[in-house]
Amino acid sequence: MRVGLAQLGAMSDVAANQARALEVAAEAGRRGVELLVFPEMYMYRRLEDLTTPLAQIAEPVDGPFMQAMADAGRQHRLHLVMGMLERAPGETRRAYNTAVLLSPQGKCLAVYRKVHLYDAFNGRESDWIVPASAPPPVVDTPLGRLGLQICYDVRFPEWSRLLALGGAEVIVMPTSWVGGPLKEDHWFTLVRARAIENTCWFVAADQVRPDRVGRSLVIDPMGVVVADGGEEQGLVVAEVDLDRLRRVREKNPSLQHRRPDLYGAVAKG
Repeated sequence: MRVGLAQLGAMSDVAANQARALEVAAEAGRRGVELLVFPEMYMYRRLEDLTTPLAQIAEPVDGPFMQAMADAGRQHRLHLVMGMLERAPGETRRAYNTAVLLSPQGKCLAVYRKVHLYDAFNGRESDWIVPASAPPPVVDTPLGRLGLQICYDVRFPEWSRLLALGGAEVIVMPTSWVGGPLKEDHWFTLVRARAIENTCWFVAADQVRPDRVGRSLVIDPMGVVVADGGEEQGLVVAEVDLDRLRRVREKNPSLQHRRPDLYGAVAKG
């Protein structure tokens, strides 16, 4: 499977973000990408305007922004994952932080609304995002079994483990990883750890701007860095070999060695 990571910096202009996304989708099509992943909330990013409620920017999953991306996926024969702001029922201020998986036929295959919100490192995501409460989805596709999570979820190993136990072969994660002291080190360490401990491929597309780290990653099930996007904007392309996953799990059958009969207290906290 050829994957593309759209390592871009979103702006507070939905139309401009959409136009850039369509350009990258066309480039991905020309380069033979089969799965194209955009960053977390690429549809819109709060920058200068901190007063407009996100509920006024948000759209439904079948709204104009995602319809345009579905059309692009059809045109360029792509599976596509996009981070968006989704309208939340009854909310006049906040919205869902959502990742959507589309098929090359433009069909919505999965919707994941972010559960773990970034109320850390002086951030307060819960002030403007509604926390969801549904487990992360795993979807059978012609490319393999894909699981979805978003950014801060990677700090909670249970979430990636749920995806692995649900059969995910590739964990796909849109992100907008905030920079700061040791944050880039955390990013790299956590993504590799989740791939290694779950013997899964990990595909993580990050935003890149002065306050985001970039470094979109493709990590194999043994923790090998197959692609690292560095600090500049652009389309990062890499190959994901699912036979590699099967070979690694033969060498390292750690998922089979779990002792869930002893983990009850840990799961309950």
